[in-house]
Amino acid sequence: MFWPLQENVVSEQQLELLVDFIRSTKRFTQFEKVSEFESLFAKWNGSKYSVFVNSGSSANFLLLASVIELYNLEPGDEVLVPVVTWPTTFTPVLQLGLKPVFVDVNLDDFSFDYQALQNFLSPKTKAVFCAHLLGFPANLSFLTEFCTANNLILLEDCCEAQGAHFSSTNVGNFGIGGTFSFYWGHHMTTVEGGMIVTNNEALYHKLLLKRSHGLARELPEHLHDSLKLKYNTLDFRFLFLTDGYNFRNTEFAAVLGISQLENINHNIEIRNTNYNAFCNVISQFDFLQTPKTINGISSFVLPFILRDKSQVPYLKNHFASFEIESRPLISGNLIRQPFLSNSCSPESFPIAEYIHDHCFYIGNNQFVNSNRLDTLMMSLSTFSLD
Repeated sequence: MFWPLQENVVSEQQLELLVDFIRSTKRFTQFEKVSEFESLFAKWNGSKYSVFVNSGSSANFLLLASVIELYNLEPGDEVLVPVVTWPTTFTPVLQLGLKPVFVDVNLDDFSFDYQALQNFLSPKTKAVFCAHLLGFPANLSFLTEFCTANNLILLEDCCEAQGAHFSSTNVGNFGIGGTFSFYWGHHMTTVEGGMIVTNNEALYHKLLLKRSHGLARELPEHLHDSLKLKYNTLDFRFLFLTDGYNFRNTEFAAVLGISQLENINHNIEIRNTNYNAFCNVISQFDFLQTPKTINGISSFVLPFILRDKSQVPYLKNHFASFEIESRPLISGNLIRQPFLSNSCSPESFPIAEYIHDHCFYIGNNQFVNSNRLDTLMMSLSTFSLD
């Protein structure tokens, strides 16, 4: 039995649907199917607006670029970011001229060390970019209160947490905007793709503009006439209201996304069932720390936390002998990465260091079943350093 980190979640029926669409349309670039997918996703997530883009990473970049313009942020303004996350939670901060300020994380929901956040505030702090890691919703009650009290903008990276919720509200609806990834190994896929959700109309319009070069024609049609009058010396088809990018996705990806969205609730239910069974397995082994059970989880992967860091490479090799793939927990402590190694000391973040040395994960999806979990139990039962 091979238990990979990622598996093909595109069914034969979805492939046939995609082939039929390709054969029946003449429009392959962003058009009606993209709009349909955006509408369906917004409704599913309980959000007013959705904007489909070509990756979750682009979603983070586009969200931050739009927020910078909408709120008049200035170069050097600071954004609080977690030190354990995928790099594209914070690399847009660097790329767009702001300053990322790294904050340690916690071992319960893998989000910020909430009590430490206050220590990193300065007069230049303008935003918090929260990441809901591994499908765990962060403590959004704390974060929204913290941001309100300190006049900060809250951004949510939900790329690993589609369908996670806090107090019955889906993640992505607490900050000014939230981002999702539809990469191959995520909860659902458009192969490459991402989505931004927001309940703020002004931000929605800014996202539409910047997604496609800043073109005015990307805005809702009811706004077109007033813009044509205001800029009557310019051809409306080529009227640019702001700087922008080409982060558009295709009609093909939208067709696949629509079909994947139909099964998402069922697949999340399977993932969460797997996670609960996994925690039951882990609890039977003293050398492992059982992950927390967090309300509102939409399980992304199955995390291992070893009490003795010296056992980590041996357990990973032991799993490999059972054909169970593993990888570090996200990227460990990001300050250890070469392009950040001169920014500050990794030891300044003790929980991130603990995660870096003590943690890794294996895959979870709708194909994980009792047979695989039985294999996991057997592999753990036979693990020994002798």
